[in-house]
Amino acid sequence: MAFHAKGLARAARMRRWADKKGGYEAAPDGFDRSDAGTLASRADAWLAWLQSRAYSERTIEGRLWALRTFLTWAHERALLRPEAVTRPVLESYQRWLWRHEKADGKPLGVATQRSFLAALQGLFTWLCRQNLLLSNPAADLELPRKPRRSLPKALAQEEVAAVLAVPDVRDPLGVRDRAMLEVLYATGLRRTELVRLDHSDIDRAHGTLWVRQGKGGKDRVVPLGEHALHWLERYLAECRPRLEVSQAERALFLTGYGERFHPGYVGNWVRKALEAAGIDRPGSCHLLRHSCATHMLENGADIRFIQQLLGHARLDTTQIYTEVTIHQLREVHARTHPHGRRAAAAPGLNPAAERS
Repeated sequence: MAFHAKGLARAARMRRWADKKGGYEAAPDGFDRSDAGTLASRADAWLAWLQSRAYSERTIEGRLWALRTFLTWAHERALLRPEAVTRPVLESYQRWLWRHEKADGKPLGVATQRSFLAALQGLFTWLCRQNLLLSNPAADLELPRKPRRSLPKALAQEEVAAVLAVPDVRDPLGVRDRAMLEVLYATGLRRTELVRLDHSDIDRAHGTLWVRQGKGGKDRVVPLGEHALHWLERYLAECRPRLEVSQAERALFLTGYGERFHPGYVGNWVRKALEAAGIDRPGSCHLLRHSCATHMLENGADIRFIQQLLGHARLDTTQIYTEVTIHQLREVHARTHPHGRRAAAAPGLNPAAERS
């Protein structure tokens, strides 16, 4: 089948624009770093310490985002040094987080609020251990209660098929997109794990992927399955060479710029694919991850194999998938319970009279 040219033409335009713009330096954040004792300078030092201790890039990025939010709030209130931050100040910030609305008008999730406050706890604990602060204002800060974990609502297999069919595979970028969706559903990878994949992480002979530095910094090997392997091989043979700008780029999946994807972009893109398939429910990449695990369990997979596939450190994290749907429960009940199905009425017996 001949490819449509629109995808490659768009990718070429993106590369020309990237070459022309030449890149930009990050805009200054405006925080006071006039000396090493300012709040922003101390935050920089803590992040550098985390990096020196081999904390993951994802962890450091999360801490950086949380600290920028706090520093913006603190600078607006002229709180420029760690000594100015007291427990009442942090409690005031905590109330601000609870009331804060995002750009879409929705409040911050409880998990986000907890992560923002946990970053401050880490910063002030480090300052005290380094003898840069006499007391820890965040020591007894009470975090919001974790929300009750709800059951993952997996897609039906027909819905998964509809999502996989969204990309236009006559277009090179559509083949790439189909391969990404197939890998997400076949392996249950997180979006960060997907974008971190390198070209060399595929073992075609054995049909496996090497997932490097997954959650918790652990590596694992996962099977691909025939469908995902087919689309990956087609992408590698027909599409990736046409998107490649530099041979030094090792990323498996390339953007139109010839670069590695950002996890946030992949999440938004999968959400749009779900909408295009007529699926209106929250979630994106994790919805495919839930569906992968649920469908395997429904077809008889052992829970420990699912744990290995998903990269869960603890089995109780995986056991959330063992909860069954009411449809499955009714089916098993009807098949196994002595009174699960209505028995055929004996000759001369009036079921209505029996019920009375």
